[in-house]
Amino acid sequence: MSSELLWSVPVLVVGFAIGVALGISWCRTSANNRIERRETQARLLLEEARSQQKEILLQAKDDALRIRNEAEGELKEWRQGLQKQEERLQRKEENLERKLENLERRERQAQTRERQTDQAYQEAENIKLQQSQELERISALTREDARTLILEQVEIEARDDAARRLHEIEQATRNEAEKTARKIIGLAIQRCSSDYVAEVTVSTVNLPSEELKGRIIGREGRNIRAFEQTTGVDIIVDDTPEAVTLSCHDPVRREVARVALIKLLKDGRIHPSRIEEVVLRTQYEIEQIMRDEGERVAYEANVQGLHPDLIKFLGRLKYRSSYGQNVLQHSLECSLLAAHMAAELGANVNVAKTAALLHDIGKAVDHEVQGPHALVGADIVHRLGRSAAIVHAIASHHNDEEPQTIEAFLVQAADAISGGRPGARRETLDLYIKRLEALETIATSFKGVQRAFAVQAGREVRVMVQPDAIDDLASIHLSHTLAKKIEESLQYPGQIKVTIIREMRAVDYAR
Repeated sequence: MSSELLWSVPVLVVGFAIGVALGISWCRTSANNRIERRETQARLLLEEARSQQKEILLQAKDDALRIRNEAEGELKEWRQGLQKQEERLQRKEENLERKLENLERRERQAQTRERQTDQAYQEAENIKLQQSQELERISALTREDARTLILEQVEIEARDDAARRLHEIEQATRNEAEKTARKIIGLAIQRCSSDYVAEVTVSTVNLPSEELKGRIIGREGRNIRAFEQTTGVDIIVDDTPEAVTLSCHDPVRREVARVALIKLLKDGRIHPSRIEEVVLRTQYEIEQIMRDEGERVAYEANVQGLHPDLIKFLGRLKYRSSYGQNVLQHSLECSLLAAHMAAELGANVNVAKTAALLHDIGKAVDHEVQGPHALVGADIVHRLGRSAAIVHAIASHHNDEEPQTIEAFLVQAADAISGGRPGARRETLDLYIKRLEALETIATSFKGVQRAFAVQAGREVRVMVQPDAIDDLASIHLSHTLAKKIEESLQYPGQIKVTIIREMRAVDYAR
């Protein structure tokens, strides 16, 4: 067994070596075959690459030639464009040179003309100076004197033209304004026509006989003292036959005393207890009358929604008079006038008629409260709930405040119309004469005025001027100035017309 194993091992080794040799030989043959194939492929690839290289070289040469040709064409075009641009620049340069030459030539001409102009200007100045000197010698006036004279003439002409133009504009405006105002005011007055003054504050009580004065005084003056203490009115018993005088600032108290005294005289029973009883009853009656009168006036004026206290204050005006004009009737007139004018002008009718009805309400308490009755009345109306527009119209109807609304101006106008109409108010003879004298004095205070006359009860002043001192245009200026001075110096109802009269007379004699 072991000998077989020993023989088998060499055999296996020899077999393995022969297999390895055969494997190596096969590998070499196979490798050589692959190498030959690879070499063949490489030669083929090399030949193909050489053929492609030739084609690429040929293509590259063609592309290079084409690019070269294109570059040469572009270069040729660029050179041609550059040449054209050079030619254009050359032409522009030539044009600029020609223009520069023209400018230099014109500059030389301008300098020449400037020298000629300076020379001509100097010659003109010399001639002007010579002429001025000659004119000054001929006219015997210097340049400043001549300028002053011309300015004065121009100023006079301008002032004359301005005055003429002012007169034309003012005349046209006045005609139109007067026409419209006359229509509105005339229509308002026509709708509210009133009688002449019929009421005057009565402070005298007539007695049936002189013996009643003793009964009024009473034993040791007890009756008159009781009457004065109860009514607050002083009884003046003087030498006036069959009459006694009642004195009191409060018109309501004075009326109560007057009515009570008349009742006592009719009854005949005059003693302190009876006096007190009659006075109390009379006070109640007068208060009822005032309330009824206030309601009546408010109804006639068509003013609704008034506070009861305003009705009461309004009724108290029945016994209040101003220059002989009953204040309650005056308030009603103002309300109607203001309502008509407000309706014509398109203003607030309710504000205008209410403010006009209440504008003198302060006179009902002017003996109790100090201050202008317009402001006092405005404060009362404000406290009793009326609007700010009504309060302003009341406060400004005598210019205690500056009027700001059309209703305030209408209340002023209605107050002036009612108080300034003929027969509305009484005026004492002394005040009337003083007002006329003041008008004439103001008119004659102006230079160039010969005489002045106040006519139409002081509603017009006619002024006669010296014709050689005041011309037509100066007359217009004088009328404006005189009207302004009258407005500033005097107080008067309505308006005052100023008329300037200039008359030239030429007189000669035939011999």
